[in-house]
Amino acid sequence: MNISPISPINNRLLANLSADDLLPLRARMNAVELPAGRQLHAAGEVLAYVYFPVTATVSLITALQDGTSLEVAAVGSEGMVGICAFLGGRRALGSAVVQSAGMVLRLPASVVIDAARQSSSLRQELLTYTQSLLTDMAQTTACLRHHRLEQQVCRWLLVHLDRQPGTIITATHDGIAQLLGVRREGVTAIALRLQRAGLIQYRRGRIELLNRAGLEARCCECYEAVRENGVRAPQPHIRAAPAPRYATASAASYA
Repeated sequence: MNISPISPINNRLLANLSADDLLPLRARMNAVELPAGRQLHAAGEVLAYVYFPVTATVSLITALQDGTSLEVAAVGSEGMVGICAFLGGRRALGSAVVQSAGMVLRLPASVVIDAARQSSSLRQELLTYTQSLLTDMAQTTACLRHHRLEQQVCRWLLVHLDRQPGTIITATHDGIAQLLGVRREGVTAIALRLQRAGLIQYRRGRIELLNRAGLEARCCECYEAVRENGVRAPQPHIRAAPAPRYATASAASYA
C-alpha cells in the first residue's frame, strides 16, 4: 500500500482545530486520491463519510425534477464535504461530485459526530464553517438568478481556481454549462470572448488563467463576497505539528 505525507495542516478547517480536537480525528483519517467526476454522495443518502479536500475540489449540486442541476457551492482545501452528518439528519441535502481530481482526507461520519458531541470547541468550529458554506450557497443562488452569464462564468472560474493549486482547471464548456444551469452555446461564446481578451486559454477541456485581474474585473460582486467569506479565512494556528503519514486508499476501494 502506498503511503502519502498528507497532513491535516493542508486543509484549513482541520488546521484551525486545536491539537486536542484534532487528535481523535487523526487516528481514523485516510488520504484518498479521487478522480474528477467521482460522486461522493447523492441527495437523500445517509452519509457514511465526510471529506476534507487537500488538492481536490468538490462541487455541491442541487438537482431538479426536470434533470437540471446547479452547483450551489464549491469546496476545496478551506473546508469540508458532508456537513449534514453532524447537523442531525445524517442525510445529504444534495449531491457532491469531484470537479478537480486530487487528494482528500476521508473520515467515517460517525467519528466526526462523536468527536463533535464530546467537544464544544470542535462543534463550534464545524458550525462556524457551516455558516460560511451556507453564506456561499446563498450568494451563489443570488448570482445565478440576477447576474449576466459572463459574470457567472468568471465567478465560477475564479472560485474553482482559488480552491485548487495552479492556474489550470480541467473542465469542458458543457460541464460548466450544466453546473450553471445554462446552454452550452452561451458558455462557449463567453469562453471565446475571454480567450480573445487574453484572460484565459482554452484547449481540449483545460482552461488556463492568464490574467486574474482582468477576469476579476468582469465579475459581479458575488466573487469577492465568496472569496472574503471562505478562501481568505484566518491563518491556521497549527504550524509546527509533524505531518503524519497516512495510508493512501484508491478511489475504487469504496466505489
